[in-house]
Amino acid sequence: MCVLNFRFTKADVIHLANALRLPDCFVCKNGTVASKLEGLCMLLRRLAYPNRLTDMVQMFGRSKSELSMVINSALDFVFNQHHSLLNNLNVPWLAPERLNEMARAVHEKGAALDNVRPISRPKLHQNVMYNGHKRVHAIKWQAVNAAIGLIVHLYGPVEGKRHDAAMLMMSGLYPQLEVYSHDGNGNPIAIYGDPAYPHRVHLQSPYKGVNLTDAQKQFNQSMSAVRVCVKWPFGEIVKYFAFNDFKKNLKIGLQSVAKIYAVSCLIYNAKVCLQGSNTASYYGLNPPTIDEYFSQSI
Repeated sequence: MCVLNFRFTKADVIHLANALRLPDCFVCKNGTVASKLEGLCMLLRRLAYPNRLTDMVQMFGRSKSELSMVINSALDFVFNQHHSLLNNLNVPWLAPERLNEMARAVHEKGAALDNVRPISRPKLHQNVMYNGHKRVHAIKWQAVNAAIGLIVHLYGPVEGKRHDAAMLMMSGLYPQLEVYSHDGNGNPIAIYGDPAYPHRVHLQSPYKGVNLTDAQKQFNQSMSAVRVCVKWPFGEIVKYFAFNDFKKNLKIGLQSVAKIYAVSCLIYNAKVCLQGSNTASYYGLNPPTIDEYFSQSI
């Protein structure tokens, strides 16, 4: 039941709480106090399923207002303390020797893919939030997933109509790739992205057009399977933390939609560190331990 309700075993919940360096107690502005394990479990349960606070009252023996305060306190703590892990490529698991391992496994270390998260139709600025390509009101994320199964860079959210190439420029990802994305001999290692991304030394994408050479067609075909594999984590996030997949719950202005998704990515990465992932298993690679991962928070 623990895994069903919280996505972690009891032992892993305790390990996660310690790795996150949660405070002994969450003390809310209204005076509500919850232990670190209670606060973490409330947050995990909230993310695990698109439930209402009313549905959680019986499980935790707390009022809706208390649940809301504690969940938001836990959410804020995890985001404020650890969100740097989602925008910093200067970490041990992306060191040149690790990039060599990933390059040998998949010829590329990951894929920069836009990740459109649907939200409830906002009452204000609807045109800004609308994503015409996918026909939903949405905010957009740009994410890089590595072959070890971790989401190693996350940028966003931006309004749903924003073009992928613009997001790349805004994210500051490419300057980091230029500095950190090399093998042990200084040779550049590239990531693989959607067709909307430009071709650069550290960023490859499918060749476009109808008059492609045989070599270009072969490149596109060989990389298509890799692209599918590295997209698995995005499906797993909404599978394990389904609150992110229930757009009626995600209301801009009423909830911290961006923070909820970012924290879900951090907790997903923790799950990968503790339990492995389909992506890492597919490529025969190991993620860092959960303690190694969260020790790199800036």
